[in-house]
Amino acid sequence: MNGILLIDKEQDWTSNDVVAKLKGILHERRIGHSGTLDPMATGLLVVFIGRATRAVEFAEGHDKRYLASLRLGVTTDTQDTTGNVLKIGDASGVDEAALRAVLDRFTGEQLQTPPMYSAIKVNGRRLYDIARSGGEVERAPRPICVKSIEITGRDVDDWLLDISCSKGTYVRTLCNDIGDALGCGGCMSALRRTGAGAFTLDGAVKIGEVQRIADEGRAEELLIPVDRLFKGTKKCTASSETEKKIRCGNPVKTSLPDGEYRVYSEGGEFLMLGRVQRGIMKTVKSFFEV
Repeated sequence: MNGILLIDKEQDWTSNDVVAKLKGILHERRIGHSGTLDPMATGLLVVFIGRATRAVEFAEGHDKRYLASLRLGVTTDTQDTTGNVLKIGDASGVDEAALRAVLDRFTGEQLQTPPMYSAIKVNGRRLYDIARSGGEVERAPRPICVKSIEITGRDVDDWLLDISCSKGTYVRTLCNDIGDALGCGGCMSALRRTGAGAFTLDGAVKIGEVQRIADEGRAEELLIPVDRLFKGTKKCTASSETEKKIRCGNPVKTSLPDGEYRVYSEGGEFLMLGRVQRGIMKTVKSFFEV
């Protein structure tokens, strides 16, 4: 099996839980994903199966989109509602206009300090391991870009935010910082990823559905061809002689202009992502089964 599988991750599953379960369902050890979701979060996990795992590196940097619930007046150690409450503030005076004015400060390129409860390593130790043992260390702020934050409604007392952001953005830290900016504190009460790059929840399936379809022998029907990831890249077809060279990893002469290409066999098989420079095409990453 080779291709991309869109999973609608359920709450309390880790991303690694999803991968481990799929390995058992699909009887395939080569499975990876392009962006971790915390156990609390639900939504889109883009999973790569078989030879398609070679494309993970091209998808990890994709922008993400989330629907987040912001709870004002509550500050926790994890920056979400799974943590211990550190402070209760008064958010009664925050209306939509006040929130909207603060959100403008958090759009665009900025530096964000990662939370202690994260998988980032400092001096060889995961931050969450340090935090769980009661410690705290300095964390270097990291550059992120928040493309947009839109208020989409309310859920009881929580504000619903539609957020489009770059790789590496911690939405719970964003919620915490928004609360601080309002002076009442805040944390994230729910998170659902709705997009990653060009992929959305359309067509995404839950693990139980994958199991059912696999039991019917139709699991491959769920897979998206890996070349879809590069659909914005120019396409070319290799002759049979050129294909032989490509399969051996050899550079090939070409009259194509410089740039990157999706390279296909005459039979339509996606062979590789290639790069042409001064009349020579070299392999960036191959995707044919060896």
